[in-house]
Amino acid sequence: MTISIKRLAITLALLVGLTPLASLRAMQQEQKPEDPGAAKMAPAEKSFKGTIQKSGEKLVLKAAKASYELDDQEKAQSFEGKEVKVTGTLDAATHTIHVTNIEPAT
Repeated sequence: MTISIKRLAITLALLVGLTPLASLRAMQQEQKPEDPGAAKMAPAEKSFKGTIQKSGEKLVLKAAKASYELDDQEKAQSFEGKEVKVTGTLDAATHTIHVTNIEPAT
């Protein structure tokens, strides 16, 4: 019987001793910030200069070193054949500019 009481006392001591650790662990997990890789910063807006040209059925910006698709074909229509400055964010994977503004080049 003495051994059983000792086991019970040790078990209770361990439980009482580990409970604060479990609470501390739970609090740390609650305060842990989101995965920094998951919340990537939005790409910065840039300006691209070139000529708006037809490529098949779409209007593209033909720049000095590359050609970029434009996601806003309506904005680009009135500038076809003209030198422009396109402001927007570049999706490098698809070579598409998400257009925020198009204006004549200066």
